[in-house]
Amino acid sequence: MIDPPVTMPPKRVARLPVRPSAVRYPVLAVVFVCAACGLVYELELVALASYLIGDSVTQASVVLSVMVFAMGVGSLLAKRLRCRAAVGFGLVEGGLALIGGCSALVLYAAFAWLGEARYVLVAFSLAIGVLIGAEIPLLMSLIQRAESARAYGAREFGARQSGVRETGVRETGVRDVDVREFGARGPEADEKDDPAGTVADLFAADYVGALVGGLAFPFLLLPWLGQLTGALVTGAVNAVAGGALVLWLFRHDLTARSRALLIGVNLTVLAVLGTATVLVDDFEGAARRAVYGDSVRVAVHTDLQEVVVTGERGGPPDLFVDGRLRVGGQDERRYHESLVHPAMNGPHGRVLIIGGGDGLALREVLRYAGVRSVTVVELDPGVVRLARTNPELATLNGHAYRDPRVRVAFADAFRWLRGVDAGGSTAADGAYDVVISDLPDPGISASAKLYSEEFYGLAARVLADRGRLVVHAGSASARPRTYWTVDATLRAAGFATRPYSASGGGAARAAGPDRAERAQPSGGTDGAPGDWGYVLAVRGPYTPALGLAPDAPPLRSLTAEGLTAGARAAERTRDALEAEPPPSTLVHPRYGG
Repeated sequence: MIDPPVTMPPKRVARLPVRPSAVRYPVLAVVFVCAACGLVYELELVALASYLIGDSVTQASVVLSVMVFAMGVGSLLAKRLRCRAAVGFGLVEGGLALIGGCSALVLYAAFAWLGEARYVLVAFSLAIGVLIGAEIPLLMSLIQRAESARAYGAREFGARQSGVRETGVRETGVRDVDVREFGARGPEADEKDDPAGTVADLFAADYVGALVGGLAFPFLLLPWLGQLTGALVTGAVNAVAGGALVLWLFRHDLTARSRALLIGVNLTVLAVLGTATVLVDDFEGAARRAVYGDSVRVAVHTDLQEVVVTGERGGPPDLFVDGRLRVGGQDERRYHESLVHPAMNGPHGRVLIIGGGDGLALREVLRYAGVRSVTVVELDPGVVRLARTNPELATLNGHAYRDPRVRVAFADAFRWLRGVDAGGSTAADGAYDVVISDLPDPGISASAKLYSEEFYGLAARVLADRGRLVVHAGSASARPRTYWTVDATLRAAGFATRPYSASGGGAARAAGPDRAERAQPSGGTDGAPGDWGYVLAVRGPYTPALGLAPDAPPLRSLTAEGLTAGARAAERTRDALEAEPPPSTLVHPRYGG
């Protein structure tokens, strides 16, 4: 007699603390949380790099492209961890929580003490991208692990049912094949394995989590916690979610050594993030001193930016916005006199100032007795609040905001000129004799639209007959192509232009470790010595007269002869161009060079 072949029992699959069919839901919840955290890390890097390095389009492009590439690399590397998916996922989440949570802190430290944050930005984008890319393959392996546990349970059930096969047939009449089919399918016969559905669930949870993280960053984390603390708290949430999933749901897949390793890693990560959160204010103070020196008078975080007032007691203050010098107290009059007074040569009863929340251009305008009203359109209320309440700044601007002729509109200037501002205060056609654009240097950034042909078209609409527009256009000598692009854009919008420049003096200091490096105040080019460039424009074919009004107040640095020399100096910078630059538009900004 030949014995029947003996079928070896399947290798035992570790049991799960919940029903195998219910594993999918906690896994999807963790996918949701991890996706939200991953997008917060990404947005933190983009936002902070835009603040510290500038040119938000370039920084966003670098972060996004490097991170997406790194995610592909991470997915490939995760294949090596699939055989130990539980411990691999736990370590990946611990590393991601630590690196992502500390990314903003380290990036700011590199800017403050090394003066260079670009390489650090790329390194963090790579590291975070690799770890994010490894998440989905490992989570897919964990869900498949749960499916294997369910299938093994079904086989065990089928084996138990086969023991009653003979009696079952005799007593119930059920055919042997029916029993075998029931045993093979198990008690969850109606549930079918659906790998495509599992993948769809994972990606749905991932995308929805990314949506929540993307909305939470600007509306919750940034205004409530700030850049540094927000990243640290996000890292802690990431560590808790990833560690809890593995140490609870898949703890039976871990050896004692792996379990101890994961517990140690998660506790260490949480300890580091918690300690950094407690010390973040001290760190920020030390970094600020490294950037601005020991003469910091006021440092505030508005809803939009960091504003710092520095300077020795008894001397004029310097104003920094996001680490860039906007007002150099010792030579700001040279800049503002050159910006304002040539545009006041003509009717100037109604004046519009775009930007200039520091009140210094406003101070110069209010020196004319013929001015009846001035409207200041400033995006950031925090800057105006500081200019009103800070004793040094208020003294520097002559308490200009106390003048009853002044009205302030807190709005995006583009929307305000279009007449669609949500605040209800908008411009009217032909309302102003003078429009003064006192903005940071043109660049591929959020302010690029305020140097576009469309923006100048809106400005032309609110100018009265014989009205003048003056634009700060950056340094004519350091960035001639950018400067002449502003001129070309104004001419494309229907203006006749008169370019001119003014000497920058030598009192301004740049933020950063090398504070001997020169910068231009009130929106001047960071690190560029020499000059400020302006363009005076009027509607129509006639070139505007460059001079001073008969009722101009006494000026400290500006003279009619100096304006003539400044026009010649600006014109000489045109020789550095190979061809006339094209105008800049909303859909084709041309200020990247």
